[in-house]
Amino acid sequence: MSERDWYAWHTEYDQPGSRLARRLDAVQEQIRVALDAAAPGPLRVISLCAGQGRDVIGVLATHPRRRDVTARLVELDPRNAGVARELAAQHALDRVEVVVGDAALTDHYAPLAPADLVIACGIFGNISDTDVERTIEFTTQLCAEGGTVVWTRARREPDLVPQLCDWFTERGFEQVWVSDPEVSFGVGAHRFTGTPSPLQPGATIFTFIGSDRLSEPAN
Repeated sequence: MSERDWYAWHTEYDQPGSRLARRLDAVQEQIRVALDAAAPGPLRVISLCAGQGRDVIGVLATHPRRRDVTARLVELDPRNAGVARELAAQHALDRVEVVVGDAALTDHYAPLAPADLVIACGIFGNISDTDVERTIEFTTQLCAEGGTVVWTRARREPDLVPQLCDWFTERGFEQVWVSDPEVSFGVGAHRFTGTPSPLQPGATIFTFIGSDRLSEPAN
């Protein structure tokens, strides 16, 4: 398990021009694109490892579809979850629910899956490559037909982003947008063109290791 303080980690978002601030801008833009393109009517949003919810809440705060959205954000750190709840309350987003719990557990998403928008940010760089593919497999249960998955993955070597995009394609997703390879962070959006599978109850989607632990040399 990662030893990083994930509450303190969020402070970089407040530094204009920082890597995380620029990544957040890119993620929020893809969330806006997905909401703009969504059909009229109620919308369901789920966010795995939601952190402080800056991506989803930051967009919903001013988006015209804000009243159409029911969202569930799952975050393990109660401090980050508390910030997310405060942000949602500040913007009167009473249909945004923040759950403190292990985001890898499918049961957290049963009330809203399959969802119109799935946010998988801050995950793929913190789990094994095998679990990245496994998580993408599970998005076919989490994401509704025509829904969008927005994801992130650092562009560290070896760059997994091209393989990650192939894994999405193999499972019935079409690429909407992927950030430039020259940028240090990877952000992407994939739209699901298939039929979602039933959500597997009681399953663990991934094991969160942490990029700090993944980069440690083997003993």
